[in-house]
Amino acid sequence: MPSTKKYYIVDDDPDDQQFLIEALTDNEPDVQCASAYNGQEAMKNLNRDINDLPHAIFLDQNMPGLTGKQCLLELKSTISLQHIPVIIYSTSFDEREIENVMQLGAFHFLRKNSSFNELKKELHLITARIDKSPSIHSSL
Repeated sequence: MPSTKKYYIVDDDPDDQQFLIEALTDNEPDVQCASAYNGQEAMKNLNRDINDLPHAIFLDQNMPGLTGKQCLLELKSTISLQHIPVIIYSTSFDEREIENVMQLGAFHFLRKNSSFNELKKELHLITARIDKSPSIHSSL
């Protein structure tokens, strides 16, 4: 596993991207964050940068073009990318939708939070779970 963790944030809203990046880097100052503004761009970049894959992907559920769910399906059907934990995040509270993306292979469903400290706490728990997951590390 690389010494520096890298997270990939896919969100069409630059403010939401920045909020998530700031929370992740506040929790882990040495972490690297890369981003894309839509699912198409993310898939192109991830397939191109196959030797520099992220530790986890944070994927906005509601994006124009390739939605978060569609991007999740592509990620999980691409052999070189399917081992990467995908955290879907959204403002949605629809339990059926949450259950659906979890069944499609999402590692976690994160509700977008307006509280920076609450977001940091939840991200800390999520990244700790990723760090402890042996099946993920054996693929990295």
